[in-house]
Amino acid sequence: MRIPLKARLTLMFSLAMAVVMVGLGTFVYLRVQADLLASVDAGLRSRAQVIANAVGAAQGQKAVFAEGKLIDPDEAFAQILDSSGRIIEASSAVADDPLFTVEEIGAIAAPTFVTRPFDVTRQGTAPDDAIRLLGVALQQPTHRIVIVGATLGDVTEAISRLFWVVVTAGPVAILLTAGAGWLLAGAMLRPVEQMRLEAAAVSSSDLARRLPVPRTGDELARLATTLNSMLDRLQESIERERRFIDNASHELRSPLATLRGEIELALTRKREAPELEASLRSAEEDVCRLQRLMEDLLVLARSRGGRIPVRRVRTPLSEVVRTSVQLVESQAQEAGVRIDVEAADRPVEVDPERLRQALRNLLENAVRHSPRGGVVRLSAELDDEFVRLVVTDQGPGFPAEKLASVFNAFARDRTPGSESGGTGLGLAIVRAVAESHGGSATAENTQEGAKVTLDLRN
Repeated sequence: MRIPLKARLTLMFSLAMAVVMVGLGTFVYLRVQADLLASVDAGLRSRAQVIANAVGAAQGQKAVFAEGKLIDPDEAFAQILDSSGRIIEASSAVADDPLFTVEEIGAIAAPTFVTRPFDVTRQGTAPDDAIRLLGVALQQPTHRIVIVGATLGDVTEAISRLFWVVVTAGPVAILLTAGAGWLLAGAMLRPVEQMRLEAAAVSSSDLARRLPVPRTGDELARLATTLNSMLDRLQESIERERRFIDNASHELRSPLATLRGEIELALTRKREAPELEASLRSAEEDVCRLQRLMEDLLVLARSRGGRIPVRRVRTPLSEVVRTSVQLVESQAQEAGVRIDVEAADRPVEVDPERLRQALRNLLENAVRHSPRGGVVRLSAELDDEFVRLVVTDQGPGFPAEKLASVFNAFARDRTPGSESGGTGLGLAIVRAVAESHGGSATAENTQEGAKVTLDLRN
C-alpha cells in the first residue's frame, strides 16, 4: 500500500524529532548525572580536607568526629586507617570494617574516588544506597589514610525523577510535533494539490488553462512556472498538429474530388479513345499530385523539431544539381521557362536524396511562378564550411507580409491568383533539409523576382 506524501512527510518529521528527543534526553540525563556526582565529589573533598586538618592539629592524638557537626551520620561518614587497614577512628555507621582493603590502601598515591554498593562495607545497619568514597593519604602523620564517603540516595532519586520525566514527556512532545508536522505538511502541499487539480482539468478541449503560480517565489512557484511553460509548448504543438491535419485534409480533398469526378465522368457513357485518354491523363495528373503530396507529408511527419534524418555521403555537387534539374526539365519546357545552372564541380558531404528533394521543390516553385519565356537560375557554390545554393526567378516575388512565414507548412508563398498546383509544403521541406544539415534557408525579393538561398554545413 502506498503511503500518501503528506503522511510520509509527517512520519519522517516525527522520526527526526524522536531521534532529536532521544539524543537530547540522553545528553541531559548524562550531563545532570555528571553534575550531581561532581557536586558530591566536591563535598567529599571538602570533608576530607577538614578531617586531614583536624588530624594534623591533634598531633598524634585521636581526631574526634563531632556527630552532626563535621559529619552527618545519616548521609556521610569517615574513617582514618593506618597502612595495614586498621581502623584508627571512624564514624559510628562504619566503625566495624575498613572501607578500603589493604591492596586499595597501598595503591593510594593521590586522592582516589570509588563508587560501590554499600553491601561491600558489610555494615548491616547502613543505608541500602550506593556510596561514593574518597581516599586521601596524609602527609602528617604519615602512614595514615583518610576515607570519607556519602550515600548517593539523593543523586539516584534525582536521576530517577529526571528519567521518568524524559520518558513521559518525550512521547507527548513527539505527538505534538507530529501534529504540527501534519499541519505544516498540509499547508506546504496545498499549492501542489491546487496545481494537481488544475492540471487534471486541462484537456484537449481546454488547452488554454494554466496552473496557479504561488506568490512565494520559491521552488513551488518555479515548478508551476516551468509546468505552465511546458503547457504552452504542448498547446502550440497540438495546435500546429491540428493545423497540419486540417491543411493536409484540405489538400487531399481537392485532388481526390477531381480524380473521382474524372472517373465518374468517364463511366457515365461510352467514350471514344481520345476522350478516354484525356480523362486518364487528367486522372494521372491528380494521382501524381496525390503521390507528391503524400511524400511531402511523410517527410514532414518524420521531422523532429523541424529536422529530418539525413545520411551524409560524399557526392559531387554538380551531379546532385544536374539530376535535380532533370526532374523539373519537363515541367519547365511545358511552362516555357529556361533553367540556367552554375555549379561547382567539387565533392560535398551531404545527403544527396534530401538535397535533390529540396532543389526540386525550389525549382518547381520557381518554374511555377515564372512567366512564359522567363529564366530560372540555380547557382551552387561551396567553401570549406558551407554549401550555398541560390535559386532566383522572374516571377511576382513574395508578398512582403508573408516573407517571414513562407517556410511554414501549407503557407502559400505567392500572391492570390497565382495558384498553379502548389501544396504549400515545398519550402517547409526545404527549410527542414537545410536545418537538418546544420544550415538555414532564407527568402527575399529582388528587382527581377524571388530569391531563395539554401545554406548547408559541409
